[in-house]
Amino acid sequence: MANEKWNDPIRVGFETVGAHTVSGPFDALKCLSEFWPSVRGLRYLKARSTCRAALDGRKTLEEARAEFVAAAEEAKLSLH
Repeated sequence: MANEKWNDPIRVGFETVGAHTVSGPFDALKCLSEFWPSVRGLRYLKARSTCRAALDGRKTLEEARAEFVAAAEEAKLSLH
C-alpha cells in the first residue's frame, strides 16, 4: 500500500530541507524519520504509528493524514 495517496496533499516547510509535498502515509513516514525537528512529542509518535497502520490497511488514509497534520502543528511546522 506504499502507493496510496491522500486526496489533498500537504506542503510542509522544514528548516533543513525547505518545503516538501507529502502525498500519503509513505511520504509522511519519510518526513517523520528524515526531516522532522529533534523535538518529538506525542503527536509525532501517533502520526508515525498511524501512518504505518494505514500502509498495513489497519487505519484509513484520512486517519493517517489527520495525525500527520496534528504532528506538524505540534512541531510548529508551516503547512500549505
